[in-house]
Amino acid sequence: MFDVTSAWKSAYPGAHAGVLVMKDVTNPAHHPLLEKQKAELESALRDQFKSQDRSAIASHPVLKAYGEYYKRFKKTYHVQLQLESIVLKGKSIPSVAALVESMFMAEIKNMLLTAGHDLDVLGLPLTLDVSNGTESYIVMRGEAQTLKPGDMFISDTLGIVSDIIYGPDQRTQINAGTRNVVFTVYVPAGIGEQTVTEHLQDIRDYVLLIAPQAHVEVLKVVP
Repeated sequence: MFDVTSAWKSAYPGAHAGVLVMKDVTNPAHHPLLEKQKAELESALRDQFKSQDRSAIASHPVLKAYGEYYKRFKKTYHVQLQLESIVLKGKSIPSVAALVESMFMAEIKNMLLTAGHDLDVLGLPLTLDVSNGTESYIVMRGEAQTLKPGDMFISDTLGIVSDIIYGPDQRTQINAGTRNVVFTVYVPAGIGEQTVTEHLQDIRDYVLLIAPQAHVEVLKVVP
């Protein structure tokens, strides 16, 4: 289901990835229980980070780990920017289809970079690797994108499905008809395995709110 290359292990000692596979899900455009959870999460985040400025927020251990990774590529961790918009500007977590929103909520709560894919479109196994700078894929906006050398990426047997800097692909994106789903998490060194496990469990619990008939096929942290 999920392979890890020796090149990735060599390039990123101490890093992890998380994988959650759930089957028999549904993906409604809106779900009241999830909306209630979202409002409670936004309130909890504002309490957690109250009186903190951008610098203080960025010093959070999880955000610091991602910040150091993104700095190598002269980028800013976008989840940190989304968190700042919620706690400093009073913005809300975007309202999107429920499966994607479940992922966004856990991502903001735990600050771990996550991608979601329609499992039935994937050619398994998935492989976690590190880029040499020649690989390319079609990103969500429908354009071809070449990866930056040294970036972590995940591919299936048909091509790249996501990387850290440029995000998920268009081909395997979650849609209204998705019934089986896989969530993957990129985790740089400095973040513990238990944190990743709890993040996957949060996604699972949010999905079960909207699809109580769903079941977990895989929930694990690698390597």
